[in-house]
Amino acid sequence: MDLVRLTTAQNEIEAEQVRALLRLEGIESMQRLTNFGAGSMDGSSGMGGPREILVQEQDLKAARALISEETD
Repeated sequence: MDLVRLTTAQNEIEAEQVRALLRLEGIESMQRLTNFGAGSMDGSSGMGGPREILVQEQDLKAARALISEETD
């Protein structure tokens, strides 16, 4: 399965909101911590920090259309 980045979110909560929207349309996704600002949290973990939202390559076009509708 080839995963590609759909977008980034400011934190885990925002990433999960986007993922919930994708899930409603049957689009599988995952999120992971980006390396943006690596080291800025002094090794602490948690919900802080930007997250990448990844989808399968074949779902990218539909996922982009879906999230662009939400931001319009």
